[in-house]
Amino acid sequence: MGQEIRLTTAVAKVLAALVSDPDADRYGLDLMHDTGLPSGTLYPIMVRLQRAGWVEASWEEIDPVAAGRPARRYYRLTPDGLASARSELAALHASLTKGSAPGKLRTA
Repeated sequence: MGQEIRLTTAVAKVLAALVSDPDADRYGLDLMHDTGLPSGTLYPIMVRLQRAGWVEASWEEIDPVAAGRPARRYYRLTPDGLASARSELAALHASLTKGSAPGKLRTA
């Protein structure tokens, strides 16, 4: 695989959105809606995930004039990316819930 991925909150949101339906091709606006991230945050993350080999991207094959919109760039987790994303998200979840009973809030 490529470079190391640092699991920030924004990266975790993107990975969670991609993992929620790993067989679906997702495009930027769709991911922005699911994650609440602006394009200036989302697209650099997608580039880093591609360089790391976690995500593959492809352009939609349409006639933009006939479709009335530009072609979309679709993203999908690679098999290794899916395994890595699930592992990282599970580790994050475990670290966030460590020491707390499920469904209970800790009070001071």
